[in-house]
Amino acid sequence: MATTSVRALYIHVPFCSSRCLYCDFDSRACRDAARFDAYVAHMVACINRLREAGVLDACRTAYIGGGTPSVLGAGLVSLVESVRRAAPCIEEFSCEANPESFTSDLALALRTAGATRVSLGVQSFDNGELHALGRLHDAERARCAVRAAQEAGLDVSIDLMCGIPLQTQESWNATLGAALALGVKHVSVYPLAIEEGTPLARKVARGAIPEPDEDVQAWCMETARCRLRDAGLVPYEVASYAAPGHACRHNIAYWTGVSYLGLGRSAASMLDRESYDALARVLGLPAVPDDGAARLRFVQTTDELPGTGQPRYELEALSEREAVAEDLMLGMRMSRGVGEDLLAQARTIVGAGQVDRAVDEALSRGLARWVEAESERRLAPTHDGWLLGNELYGLMWDLGAC
Repeated sequence: MATTSVRALYIHVPFCSSRCLYCDFDSRACRDAARFDAYVAHMVACINRLREAGVLDACRTAYIGGGTPSVLGAGLVSLVESVRRAAPCIEEFSCEANPESFTSDLALALRTAGATRVSLGVQSFDNGELHALGRLHDAERARCAVRAAQEAGLDVSIDLMCGIPLQTQESWNATLGAALALGVKHVSVYPLAIEEGTPLARKVARGAIPEPDEDVQAWCMETARCRLRDAGLVPYEVASYAAPGHACRHNIAYWTGVSYLGLGRSAASMLDRESYDALARVLGLPAVPDDGAARLRFVQTTDELPGTGQPRYELEALSEREAVAEDLMLGMRMSRGVGEDLLAQARTIVGAGQVDRAVDEALSRGLARWVEAESERRLAPTHDGWLLGNELYGLMWDLGAC
């Protein structure tokens, strides 16, 4: 088999103990151990096929997300072990968990199996806010989960959410203070989004709770940026903060054009053409015409179909021009921005005039600036570029249009 350039692996676990009121992810409430075991067995078989084909020989990061992977218990440990056998060069291995299903025993077992990080869905350290979101844990359970991971030797990341019903400036500051008091090295901050079809959206529609206030959310994001940065957690991506040496390498892969492979329904993948062709037979991927596509993005849209043993996928082919525009757009999500090498590549593919006009507009509108970093000049987002990210990203993505 031809060598693939897969550097990052994602595995989706579609189970939760219960669905949160705001959630529109591909997950289902389930506490059936037999279904968990069957899913783990299916995933292990898929990983073993990839192992036999040598697909993951060069993989450097792995991430098991969901859903709530920690509901699998020992099954999650089995998944980590099988990935470690299939991908011997992994340097960072993250597992998502929710506090109510993350125990000291599970933390130690994951560390022994080869996990290096855990990302805990804390969301808030205020019990009223957690109840308003439909979370199963309380603030003390979240603290216990963080400590369990730390004591097991896992690097810990926590997710926090702003714009929650009942949240105030005082409670948001208290949540940030609680996170910092625990000494976590990575925090991701997200504004609550009201997604169509969710129980929270129905509450908003009938006036039971107000729609999140964008100005309040902006204040929360700004406050988090200041407090976390003052505590030594550097913003390295639009929503993520980390102490030096603790940035999530897997997340960085998504924003820097690294080929990644997703397994499980709703999991997304992005591969160069050569890697896609090499993986097509192993995973049952749809054939792609030889039309000059430089990059293939695909999402698994079903479980394996009866009688075929293969799932269905939704496929998008990107031209060389679209691929480099995507790299510029995603690169501007990072605090370090993009380097001269990527800009030079874009000038060659898209045209120097168009690229320079987009760069000049980003500079003149105060969305980006030139910085000296990593021994080179880089185009990086400004504070306004962080706040008005969609405007900055749009300038770069529009370069992909013919």
